[in-house]
Amino acid sequence: MEEKNKPKNITPRTQMKIKQYFMRGLTSFLVILAGIVCYFAFLRLDDIAGLLGKIGGILQPIILGLVFAYLLNPLVTIIENQVIKMFEKKAKNREKLRKVSRSIGIAGSLLVAFAVVILLLNMVIPELYRSIRDLIMGLPHQINNAIDFLESEKIHDTAFSGTIKSVLENGAEAFQMWLKTDLLTRINQMMSFVTVGVFSVVETLFDIAVGVIVSVYVLNSKEKFTGQCKKITYALLSRERANLMLQITRKSHKIFGGFVIGKIIDSIIIGILCFIGLSILDIPYTLLVSVIVGVTNVVPFFGPYIGAIPSAILILLSEPIKGIYFVIFILVLQQFDGNILGPKILGDSTGLSAFWVVFSILLGGGLFGFVGMIMGVPTFAVFYYLVSMFIEQKLERKKLPKESKEYEEIQYIEEKKEEE
Repeated sequence: MEEKNKPKNITPRTQMKIKQYFMRGLTSFLVILAGIVCYFAFLRLDDIAGLLGKIGGILQPIILGLVFAYLLNPLVTIIENQVIKMFEKKAKNREKLRKVSRSIGIAGSLLVAFAVVILLLNMVIPELYRSIRDLIMGLPHQINNAIDFLESEKIHDTAFSGTIKSVLENGAEAFQMWLKTDLLTRINQMMSFVTVGVFSVVETLFDIAVGVIVSVYVLNSKEKFTGQCKKITYALLSRERANLMLQITRKSHKIFGGFVIGKIIDSIIIGILCFIGLSILDIPYTLLVSVIVGVTNVVPFFGPYIGAIPSAILILLSEPIKGIYFVIFILVLQQFDGNILGPKILGDSTGLSAFWVVFSILLGGGLFGFVGMIMGVPTFAVFYYLVSMFIEQKLERKKLPKESKEYEEIQYIEEKKEEE
């Protein structure tokens, strides 16, 4: 009787079943909990967006610092390597040389960045002010000249010419009325908010200053931060998944770095070439148009047209013949950029076809505006790389070809018969 009442030992198989049931129950509970959290999150979507915006505003100096560090890192690396090469044979302490060269690299890159910004501001702001002032003062007169031209050529009898004349007259009257009434009213309103504007400028300058300080710390200890991120990755993930995560991070850095920095360099060169060309052709609003063309050139594919169309209209209103010269010059410049300069600087940094570039620009611009148009291409390129890697792994397991060209003429693939 005592042996019958004695509890039986739990076998390893029973323990395994209990563990499986427990894990299934825990998984079901977590799925239900996640569903409930997502439901209430959608109900409070505006509050969550406001909270995230507030957190983003608080962390804005940190975000700016990380962006500054990312953009300055290539220049820091170049200066640092040059200093090490110069003093490598003379230096006795290798570690001390590395620290000194890092400090020189950071200081040199900051000096170069500040010098470029100050030089651009001194060159651009006064000329932009004069161009915009001349535009505001001269545009009504230019419209009247266009109307007089239509009348002097006696072509206003046609329906199309009459429509153009009516549009120009109404536009001139509306613009003059806007200058006299609405513009003055808005200026008075802006003057009443000068104090708020001053505080906003001071706050922005403070964020930039803190961002520069943060970038110095990040650049000085970039190896340490990189090592900490890798340590956390290997601690939280399995070795295989951690290796995959690092591979994806390196690829993302290559795509973003190659595209963003390369596009900035490309746009600066295009802006300078545009300024030189327009100066030789004696095109009006030279610096204003060059800045517009250079800035909008950052946007892939659509950028040249976004900048060239309003610039061409401005020049056509001032001097129609030179407006035609400008259009021809921009077409030649963009052909040079698209076929020679751009590929030389950017290479195949994204790996996207023209269709996916247009798709990512439209999607990014629709969701996040101008910034989305710029960052949409590298972001989608990373997503495209992840999907391609996943598809290729699946095809490799099925022992199927990975190149898309292999499937262009295929109607179906016969299954291999198992050997008896």
